[in-house]
Amino acid sequence: MKLSQFKFKLPEDQIAKYPAKNRDESRLMVLHRNTGKIEHRIFKEILEYYDDKDVFVFNDTKVFPARLYGNKEKTGAKIEVFLLRELNEENRLWDVLVDPARKIRIGNKLYFGEDDSMVAEVIDNTTSRGRTLRFLFDGTHEEFKDALYKLGETPLPRYINRPVEPDDELRYQNIFAKNEGAVVAPAAGLHFSRELLKRMEIKGIEYNFLTLHSGLGNFREIDVEDLTKHKMDSEQMLVTQQLVDFVNKAKDENRQVCAVGTSVMRAIESTVSTDGHMKTYSGWTNKFIFPPYDFTVATSLISNFHMPLSTMLMMVAAFGGYDFVLEAYDVALKEKYRFGAYGDAMLILDR
Repeated sequence: MKLSQFKFKLPEDQIAKYPAKNRDESRLMVLHRNTGKIEHRIFKEILEYYDDKDVFVFNDTKVFPARLYGNKEKTGAKIEVFLLRELNEENRLWDVLVDPARKIRIGNKLYFGEDDSMVAEVIDNTTSRGRTLRFLFDGTHEEFKDALYKLGETPLPRYINRPVEPDDELRYQNIFAKNEGAVVAPAAGLHFSRELLKRMEIKGIEYNFLTLHSGLGNFREIDVEDLTKHKMDSEQMLVTQQLVDFVNKAKDENRQVCAVGTSVMRAIESTVSTDGHMKTYSGWTNKFIFPPYDFTVATSLISNFHMPLSTMLMMVAAFGGYDFVLEAYDVALKEKYRFGAYGDAMLILDR
């Protein structure tokens, strides 16, 4: 498929700047693949489509406050540093992106905090905007992380286009988030409230977790028209034996398996063996899923409404069928659904 096949005009006012007042009360568009029917519901009604012993798989990655603002030594020029991941705990080395990049060279010192309490030195260039920083800090690793994260703010996607507010720390995070490492929230999970999880348990719907640390590659622009030539950024993931047994049992019993979000779907498909079952995995994945693609485990997918030309939209189109999903996006635009991480949700049912 070609990149241009995923282009559509998204009005600015349909990109959600704030989440729904209650997590589980955003709108939900339901797509039935077998009939081509489209329904308009409220998210908390989603359980009507599932029965006792059906299973949901969530991504329990936790977003950390990755965006920092600092100053360059001598010139005092304001710079933005986006933390990607910690490379070395002992030496406090971090992989980061800097902006404006042209001003930040090896050997430069960067100062953070009102009293310049945190200092970092640029020790390597990795990409045009990428740098390796060594933070200079006296104290334990825990004290360092605490100090660093106090200086950082919630890494809202650029398209939300407003300053970060205190509520974002809570709302741009899944309620079950546990394993720190993401700079992008798995947005499909943002719709799940404690009440909804409780109702799932009462109905006998089971759920479990995998971990995939969603990175900025989700927002990186694709610069090739031929999608077979696009290379995804790698993301770290963990699929445990407990999850594998849980999902494979549901599959063998012909239960519904719902992937909550494109990150979960990518992780599942990164671990499928030739017999169509999941296997354990700890490492990195750069799997890029776009139409046509045969899915072997999940029977349904929850996902938000994505930006034009995004890899997430391509995966959704692969699962729901290109024509059907693009038709649904047309309907979503006409019906004023809200797009993006804080927007509304789509459920695609394959049976």
